[in-house]
Amino acid sequence: MARAKTCCFNFCKEFKDFATRGNVLDLAIGIVVGTAFTNVVQSLVDDIITPPLGLVLGGVDFANLTIKMNNFVYTNQPPVVIRYGKFLQAILSLLIVAMALFCIIKGVNHIYKISTKKKKKHEVESIIEASEDIKLLREIRDLLAGRAYIQATTIRI
Repeated sequence: MARAKTCCFNFCKEFKDFATRGNVLDLAIGIVVGTAFTNVVQSLVDDIITPPLGLVLGGVDFANLTIKMNNFVYTNQPPVVIRYGKFLQAILSLLIVAMALFCIIKGVNHIYKISTKKKKKHEVESIIEASEDIKLLREIRDLLAGRAYIQATTIRI
């Protein structure tokens, strides 16, 4: 029985460690925000973009664009309906989400390049500062070496 409690305790501890890592929390936040973003884009396409587009195309409601196929096997059943209008709306939603993700990734890459340039510039400046320190230390070494040479020559005379 004690072994089962220890096993359960270890499992709980490992699960807590797993769940509190940054990557898992970031993934969960990304899924929630992505779902909300998808709902917004879906509403944008369904309620704002496609109605004026349907109006331009002659008053067509994209959600109602269908192809009805008569049921040849079971004649007493209703016809089969292919809703290609909803499919077109889904494709439009996909294109908008893809464009938004493309813009976000381009922005993140741009920020990453800027931070990399600043980091490299800081490293170069630190190398330059270190070389100035090294120059100063070399001058001090040379002065001390010259003083030691002078002392050595005065003792020999």
